[in-house]
Amino acid sequence: MLIDKIFEVAFHGSPIGQYLLAPTDQLEILAVNDAFLRSVARRREDVLGRPLFEVFPNNPTDPHDTGVQDLARSIRDAIEAGASQKMAAQRYPIEMERDGRRWFEIMYWSATNTPVYGDDGRLLCVSHTTIDITAQVLAEQALERSREEALASARRAEAERANLAAVLSAAPVGILVVDRAQRVIEKNPAYTRLFGNDFADIGARIDLDVWNGWLVGGPRAGDKLRLEDWPLQRALAGETVDHCPLRVQSFDADAVRTMLVSSAPIHGADGEVVGAVAVAMDIEERIRAEQALQEADRRKDEFLAMLAHELRNPLAPIGAAASLLARSHGEDEQVQRTSKVITRQVQHMSSLVNELLDVARVTRGLIALDREILDAKRIVAEAIEQARPGIEARGHTLQVSQPPLPAFVLGDHKRLVQVLANLLHNAAKFTPEGGLVQVELEIDPNHVRLCVSDNGQGMTPELMARAFELFAQGERTLDRSQGGLGIGLALVRSVVQLHGGRASVESAGPDQGSHFTICLPKAEPPAPARPADADASAAAGAAAAAQQGLAIMAVDDNEDAVTMLQPLLASLGHRVTTFTSSRAALGYALAHPPDACVLDIGLPEIDGLALARALRADPRTRGAVLIALSGYGKEVDRRAALAAGFDDYFVKPVNIDALGEALARPAPGRQAEPR
Repeated sequence: MLIDKIFEVAFHGSPIGQYLLAPTDQLEILAVNDAFLRSVARRREDVLGRPLFEVFPNNPTDPHDTGVQDLARSIRDAIEAGASQKMAAQRYPIEMERDGRRWFEIMYWSATNTPVYGDDGRLLCVSHTTIDITAQVLAEQALERSREEALASARRAEAERANLAAVLSAAPVGILVVDRAQRVIEKNPAYTRLFGNDFADIGARIDLDVWNGWLVGGPRAGDKLRLEDWPLQRALAGETVDHCPLRVQSFDADAVRTMLVSSAPIHGADGEVVGAVAVAMDIEERIRAEQALQEADRRKDEFLAMLAHELRNPLAPIGAAASLLARSHGEDEQVQRTSKVITRQVQHMSSLVNELLDVARVTRGLIALDREILDAKRIVAEAIEQARPGIEARGHTLQVSQPPLPAFVLGDHKRLVQVLANLLHNAAKFTPEGGLVQVELEIDPNHVRLCVSDNGQGMTPELMARAFELFAQGERTLDRSQGGLGIGLALVRSVVQLHGGRASVESAGPDQGSHFTICLPKAEPPAPARPADADASAAAGAAAAAQQGLAIMAVDDNEDAVTMLQPLLASLGHRVTTFTSSRAALGYALAHPPDACVLDIGLPEIDGLALARALRADPRTRGAVLIALSGYGKEVDRRAALAAGFDDYFVKPVNIDALGEALARPAPGRQAEPR
């Protein structure tokens, strides 16, 4: 009995987990102490009499769980050897259950399996003692991971340092790194080449007071750098310095170079500045090359200006001689033909010379824009008037798309018309006959865009990249039927840039057409005219009505056109009132019914056809003679005009004698052939 009591106390009171197993195939649990039950969170009645590996199975979801196999092997070895078998640290996950949730908890054990025999040598049971060493193993694993991570970090740091050293050594720019006390941490060979071998070594403190440098550009250009001017010093004060040009003297000699220097602070974990890095690039050769290019560009512009002026001198007498030939040999057909050839070629030469002069003036900044608030629709109308002969001569179809509202820009009227007309001339010239030329005016909240598209020969990517450069041209045919100097688009870009805009081109490739876009800043609408202006206009109309002859209202949005038309009509004895606004003209006509109206067709506000219909619809103006002036010369255009109520149709430029005859026969509704 005493022995039983001692066993009971020693077995159940032991702090080391222990259980006894029956020497059968199932290894049923015969006894288990409290220490083990606490380790595995089990009750005694849950395990007694049950097979060991039924109570503590492998984790079926863990392919690395071999606890059952390892323990079974150790018990078998102990029985076969008849002696204790100690197991090394064993991973044996234990199934746990709490609040209806089941899981396998990773546990590590140090165990010993000992066979227990009776006095007769018969195997009575197997004693399994085990110590939970999970915390110890996990700590060792964490320590090993930390050691491996530290080694990996050290290897990475060393590799990064080697890479950094290689980059610094190979970098073509000078790189300097200093700490907060201005001690050199890193410098590469390029920095030494820039600043000299006598520059501070690694670990030495640099003294910016002994550096010699001078500012480049700005109001202090040429001034010697003060301590606080150096980009490195500014970076140590927390400032980032980008692309600061400086003239810097080497420490080895008196050589002075122009450098482009950038510098930035280095911040520590607390955000404080702990150092700075400076990057210096030698741009001396680049500066000299740019100066040489600027000088060459200046000489080129001077040459263009001189050439244009020198070419222009002989053109005037040649043109005068052609006119003299025509006047003095009026009956000589050969002389007349020769005179016309000379006149056409003089006009062509004058156009080329004007382009040369324009591009020379623009590129040298010698022109001043006459800025005013303009409706871009007026620019479109006048540019089309200028380009229409070339478009129609090649049989192209012209399509124009414009919004109903005005598109105001601030610019030079003459120059912007010149730009758009240039694009239209190009579209006509580089599109095979019978092509399509489109003009589109677009408005967004900030910009007005003028777009010219064609379905012509298109452009290669290489040509698009230099399309706006001076003298840039595509491939030419031997007959040079698409001749020119290659300066038109350069002029377009320069003029548009002077207006604060940009010019661009797109093309899908050869034979895919081109799309040119002029983007200009949108302007606020002009202030409305004061009543006094309207009174003055009315007074002028009343004065004109008091004169002799017909009271004629002439309307053309091209101010030069109506300016020249007025004296021609007045020379025939008529009283003429002119308008460039079709809307204003309609209001005036209803208030002061004219005898006759000479109307342009391509008017931007109310086109000439709509204006004619409005005049015919009102009893006050229904009886007026309506005469159309248009750049459109096709039969379909004439028929449309006559259907709208016009009595006569003239294609520009008008023959003044024929116009006078038409005005002398005021018969509304009469139809006539276009002059």
